[in-house]
Amino acid sequence: MIEGTLDVLTTRYAYALMFVLMGIGIYMIIANENLVKKLIGVNLFQTAIFLFFVAVAYVEGGKAPIVPSDGSDPGLMASPLPHVIVLTAIVVGIALTAVGLALIVRIYAEYGTLREDTLREVRADE
Repeated sequence: MIEGTLDVLTTRYAYALMFVLMGIGIYMIIANENLVKKLIGVNLFQTAIFLFFVAVAYVEGGKAPIVPSDGSDPGLMASPLPHVIVLTAIVVGIALTAVGLALIVRIYAEYGTLREDTLREVRADE
């Protein structure tokens, strides 16, 4: 049992790292009261998903997906689609982070705090 676990961790370390990042991200989203830390948790969770897509798309011995012009067999090729999806998701993640930070700045300017529990108390008093 332990040998199997060690074998998986040494050969599939990207998956182990993905689960660690995902766990840390979810913990930061749930356990922290600070809005900036929650946003950092969302970014860590997104990074774990990006790592998962890239790790799944890895093809051992795969070449760039370029078909030879002479008509010969190109052999095993890696699909570029998961990498394109991740690149698009990175751009969307950056936009989400920028909007989130802009909202956090406005919330701090209005209420003077970034703690979720304090914000709920202030909003309940209004």
